[in-house]
Amino acid sequence: MKRVGYLSSRGRQGSVLILSLIFIVMISALAVALATMSGANVQVAENHQKLEDTRACAESGLDVIRYWMSKVEMSGTTEPSQRFDLLASRLRAALLDAGITNIVVPPYDGSSTITIPNVPLNTSRNESFSAVLTKLSDPNVRNVRLDVTGYNGSISRTIRSEFVFDVRARKVFNFGVASKGPVHLSGNIEMEGANISLESNAYIETDQLLALEIIGNSQIAGKVEITNSLAYVRLQGGQAGIGGVTGMEATQPPYTEYGAPPAEFPEMNPNKFFDYTTNNVLSPTADLSGNATYDNLRIPAGMNPNFTGHPTLRGVLFIETPNVVKFTGGVDVTGIIVTNGDSTVDPDPEDAAAPQIYFGGNVNSYPIDELPLLPQFNGLQEQTGTFMIAPGFRAEFGGSFSALSGAMAANGISMHGNTGGVINGSIINYSRTPMVLTGNGNLYFNRSGLTQVPAGFVPEIIVRYEPSTYSEVVL
Repeated sequence: MKRVGYLSSRGRQGSVLILSLIFIVMISALAVALATMSGANVQVAENHQKLEDTRACAESGLDVIRYWMSKVEMSGTTEPSQRFDLLASRLRAALLDAGITNIVVPPYDGSSTITIPNVPLNTSRNESFSAVLTKLSDPNVRNVRLDVTGYNGSISRTIRSEFVFDVRARKVFNFGVASKGPVHLSGNIEMEGANISLESNAYIETDQLLALEIIGNSQIAGKVEITNSLAYVRLQGGQAGIGGVTGMEATQPPYTEYGAPPAEFPEMNPNKFFDYTTNNVLSPTADLSGNATYDNLRIPAGMNPNFTGHPTLRGVLFIETPNVVKFTGGVDVTGIIVTNGDSTVDPDPEDAAAPQIYFGGNVNSYPIDELPLLPQFNGLQEQTGTFMIAPGFRAEFGGSFSALSGAMAANGISMHGNTGGVINGSIINYSRTPMVLTGNGNLYFNRSGLTQVPAGFVPEIIVRYEPSTYSEVVL
């Protein structure tokens, strides 16, 4: 029988140690690799964080510059070539007026760029931004390009967007009546909206305490906004009311608001219509008793004519100051009435010689776009939305009208008798003396669909951000 043999354990001594060392080396190498990878990931994450912080700095800079550019306003008469220059000065003035010292807009040097140097955001982390405004060469597409660069130490990112010079209509056109002086209604005057009641809303900007007085059965169908927080409203008569209610309730919110935000009155620009009237000047010997037709008529200063007939006015009626112009026999108007007075001067309503336009008979008004296509009216058909702009003149109505073809503005407005009808726009009183409406007329304000600034009123130019142009610039 064979004997079973076996290996001695002495032949395997030390193998476990070797295997252990091998595993220790492998695990150590893996640990080192993982540590290295983890450190690299931390560095990558830190770099991503810095990049995102840098982008956030650029975003913050964009929001800051957008905000201050939204404060920039300029007259619509500003020539396109002058707007970038004015943008620089207005932006600089807005910052200085607000006491902002860390954003510096240098005086414009006439170049095509405005550079705003480094603006600190977080000094402990060395975060900041800078900005460059560039005048674009094609103003029909965009007007201004803004590049904002955010910084985080030595890292930077730039984002770009563009702006356009745009037109913003004045808030006063949101009201049926807007007056710089008190408003007095008496008799059976009713101010109503032709479509909805808010079309007859009234805005009163006055430092006099009695801002609105309604006597008798007169009513304002819309609401009333008064800028003077100390002013009051007086109602006398059982049917005197505002917003469909009467009595003390009508003089309180929501029907009457006190301390309302101001609505800037637009500048008037009648001179743009002067050239239409250079060839047709009213003669001192003209017979004003007939039913004559006048195309683009200019009335020289000091003539003081009284049209006792029933004239027809087509195109522009340009009245030079001073003048007292009367239409006692009625008038037909297809066009616009303008004067060249001073809108900051209020004629004395008690002075019969003060500049004024008086309508004693019926007024028939037709839209200016109904003018015939004749050379003398070339371009006038587009000057829509206005019946009369009369800076420095009082406007008085003693007769009725079926409709006025657009907005009406003057330094003093009064209506009496049976005056009434539809007004396709707003009545804007630039006078600080009371606007007085008496008698039995009803005024229906039709402002539906009116989105453009009426002709002859200077629009307000603003700087509008174009969000679709946002992009990141890779340098």
